[in-house]
Amino acid sequence: MKINDRFDKLVPNYLFADVARKTNAFIAAHPDQKIIRLGIGDVTLPLAQTVVDAMQQGCEDLRYRESFKGYPEYEGYDFVREQIAAYYAGFGVSVEADEVFISDGAKSDCGNIGDIFSEDNTVLIPDPVYPVYVDANIMAGRRILYAPSGKENHFLAMPDRKVEADIIYLCSPNNPTGAAYHADQLKEWVDYALEKNAVILYDAAYEAFIQDDRPRSIYAIDGAKECAIELCSLSKTAGFTGVRCGYTVIPKALTRSGKRLHDLWYRRQATKFNGVSWPVQCAAAAVFSEAGQEQCRRNIDYYRENALTLAHALDDLGIYYTGGHHSPYLWLECPDHMSGWEFFDYLLEKAAIVGTPGDGFGRCGKGYFRLTSFNTHEATQEAVERLCALLR
Repeated sequence: MKINDRFDKLVPNYLFADVARKTNAFIAAHPDQKIIRLGIGDVTLPLAQTVVDAMQQGCEDLRYRESFKGYPEYEGYDFVREQIAAYYAGFGVSVEADEVFISDGAKSDCGNIGDIFSEDNTVLIPDPVYPVYVDANIMAGRRILYAPSGKENHFLAMPDRKVEADIIYLCSPNNPTGAAYHADQLKEWVDYALEKNAVILYDAAYEAFIQDDRPRSIYAIDGAKECAIELCSLSKTAGFTGVRCGYTVIPKALTRSGKRLHDLWYRRQATKFNGVSWPVQCAAAAVFSEAGQEQCRRNIDYYRENALTLAHALDDLGIYYTGGHHSPYLWLECPDHMSGWEFFDYLLEKAAIVGTPGDGFGRCGKGYFRLTSFNTHEATQEAVERLCALLR
């Protein structure tokens, strides 16, 4: 018997596990100290009332024979998919309901989508990056190349025509940097993918935070339906981090080697996934109702206020950063040339604030640090006061 020895090539500890270990050690040593957590990107506001009501009704449906639901459709119930297609239409993007697949979240799909691609493909991933993109492909044994980003391109990696790639991961607004592509920049990526016959895996988990005319979907770009798969999540847009629901869009026009990737993904899901439960899909549909959108928008606006509070503090301190305006994340340059982990320790010890060191997001993350807006107004304001007192 042999195990997958590619796991030996992974970083020994997952980034957020190390953050949790250090934080817990500090709490044990300072039990009376109030910790402010601006690290892991978990939401703190409760679900919208409309969403809760729909989930409760979904549970009630399971109580009675007449309305009971067993195994769901692999691709999700039609009424949910139709709501999502209408949601896209609301910001000017055409997606067919039968091109939408309901899942248990974008993180799962980002890793699982590799099942429909050969191990022989070369993967191009921006750096710094959400660790799942890298780890999933290391586990699969694919060759990984990196598209570097930094202050010179405002942490928005752009294609290099000399680089040959088959699969491209993009995330906008980006995790961890919060940077969001303009349409002309995404057009360059789409043109590059079409030229290389590559497929873009576009993570749009934070699209609802965009406030200007930047694209909220890769399909706003001409040609994207021939080269891109879009993955999205309700975790941040509707607070489903614990509920678990997302969706992936695969246009039927997207083919490679004479095969529709839509059909391959359906076959994969039918084999390895039994779908999302009835109550959760009822809740998901409610997110896209008129009342659900209004209530979820209030939560997003709440986090946006926190992000702007942090952004104004960094402006006042003269610290370079990206994000904060179209994203719940702020990506800042560590002061005094500290590494990300050095700044993590400094911030924890001196101000009892927990963030995330950029070193854990790739080589280009060294010397940077991520803060999130997923806390209360009061905690965010207090964090700003502590940060300013420490760094001014």
